[in-house]
Amino acid sequence: MGALSTMLKHPDDIYPLLKLKIASRQIEKQIPAEPHWAFCYTMLQKVSRSFALVIQQLGTELRNAVCLFYLVLRALDTVEDDTSVATDVKVPILLAFHRHIYDPDWHFACGTNNYKVLMDEFHHVSTAFLELGTGYQEAIEDITKRMGAGMAKFILKEVETIDDYDEYCHYVAGLVGLGLSKLFHAAGKEDLASDSLSNSMGLFLQKTNIIRDYLEDINEIPKSRMFWPRQIWSKYVNKLEDLKYEENSEKAVQCLNDMVTNALIHMEDCLKYMAALRDPAIFKFCAIPQIMAIGTLALCYNNIEVFRGVVKMRRGLTAKVIDRTKSMDDVYGAFFDFSSILKSKVDKNDPNATKTLSRVEAVQKLCRDSGALSKRKSYIANREQSYNSTLIVALFIILAIIYAYLSASPRI
Repeated sequence: MGALSTMLKHPDDIYPLLKLKIASRQIEKQIPAEPHWAFCYTMLQKVSRSFALVIQQLGTELRNAVCLFYLVLRALDTVEDDTSVATDVKVPILLAFHRHIYDPDWHFACGTNNYKVLMDEFHHVSTAFLELGTGYQEAIEDITKRMGAGMAKFILKEVETIDDYDEYCHYVAGLVGLGLSKLFHAAGKEDLASDSLSNSMGLFLQKTNIIRDYLEDINEIPKSRMFWPRQIWSKYVNKLEDLKYEENSEKAVQCLNDMVTNALIHMEDCLKYMAALRDPAIFKFCAIPQIMAIGTLALCYNNIEVFRGVVKMRRGLTAKVIDRTKSMDDVYGAFFDFSSILKSKVDKNDPNATKTLSRVEAVQKLCRDSGALSKRKSYIANREQSYNSTLIVALFIILAIIYAYLSASPRI
């Protein structure tokens, strides 16, 4: 009943959700025949369904390169994340990972569930990697080497200052932005973007994930993963894990708002990066995750549930973002709408309220100055819409029948 209740509350989610379901089915039918490529694309769907959808925007050659770039870095991240692997074992693997991707015989047992399968059968990834063009290989190797070194550094070092936080996020995500810019350039699709803007694209996504995943990371077994910088959280509590306790709820929310405000500093760079993109497929590939990030930050801001469970955008809203994002006008509109939602939640008594409002209003001015705000569908409902519930249920049943028929159709 939960899904039906959400549909009744947001009936305009239904059509985008159906389109998303159909797109997901199409991806399953387009898995390449070669065993190594079949493994890569199947594994991509298992470790990130959203990325597997977004990557479909790209042409075949670039899509293959980005798919492998993602899986190589996901494997590297699996090594870093596995807290059961001893530091003296983990660090040398991280430092040498950029060489392992050229060796189809290499694998390392770590991780859990789908990530364990990725690591156990990494030879498929290496085999596919060796089929890429030299320009793609060199870009992926370079970023993997730099990221592995950065991860190794922060296994031996805690995130103390905001500078440390920015440096860590650069290694694990900013470098992804730099790498993707290199792949777009190697494909002859885009000019090479500046390192600064590319880095901000990665940092905005990574900081959003770190904020959203606080509870999962702090409860990690056998050892907590702690990425929030001490310079921020120590203003509110004595230990980072104290934020999850109910008696610290007020301080926890203030700390959360401080973290969100820190992330907002990257918004303007992200808009500049996306505005410079020329290829429509690359644009959509880059824009959808950024819109999801500002949407997630708006949801997390001033929300104690970040310390109690999972906070994420509803699937119907995600489907809308994927369906609607086609041009820079759509991006400006989405950033304006989600930043408006965040702005409406700012408590004037919050210690960082002035800084938060300043950053939100700066990006809203950029969006207004674009002249795009009158050209898009808003993500904000201006009033409670009245719908005939019987009609909505009937529509939902019809769409469910269509989807069931499509799902039952034999695969080609």
